[in-house]
Amino acid sequence: MSDFWIYFKIGLNHVLDINGYDHVLFLIALTVPYAFKDWKRILLMVTIFTIGHTLALMLSVFNIITVQANIVEFLIPITILITAFFNLFTVGKSSKQESITFIGAITIFFGIIHGLGFSNYFKEILPGKPTDKLWPLLEFATGIEFAQIIVVLVVLILSFIVQTLFRFSKRDFTLTMSAFVIGVVIPLIIESPIWKR
Repeated sequence: MSDFWIYFKIGLNHVLDINGYDHVLFLIALTVPYAFKDWKRILLMVTIFTIGHTLALMLSVFNIITVQANIVEFLIPITILITAFFNLFTVGKSSKQESITFIGAITIFFGIIHGLGFSNYFKEILPGKPTDKLWPLLEFATGIEFAQIIVVLVVLILSFIVQTLFRFSKRDFTLTMSAFVIGVVIPLIIESPIWKR
């Protein structure tokens, strides 16, 4: 059980680490178009993202896929940017009712990219054969899922407060938060090591 908490906490800290805020930015962009009444859809999206993240780590642990760190570090903010821009272009439309297959496919793909960003570190902290890493990987994924639910709840509570107390419309809140995410993520893309030769 103590091993479970070790890897659970690593997963929790991976998402909630203030220095690695890219994961939180993605979750903000993913969540802002929704409200508490959409909790089933949001939970499904978060879980799909966790599955993609875990799949990437599994493929990396078994050396099936390896990607250069600077490429992944460049792609992660790109996924956040795409998600935030998607909100800008679909706000007020029926985007929330779009096929879960389409949104789910994008979310799992983005989850894979984010997972690859953590894969090298994950392999370093886990000793032994690849098969020895499966349980810790699932424990880590549980921590990831729990942390993501915390972030989603905070965003939904903030959305509720802003709309109820400050009379912000859902559209304005979505536009403001998406613009904020874009403003934070563009410098990450510009400063990416991928541009340095």
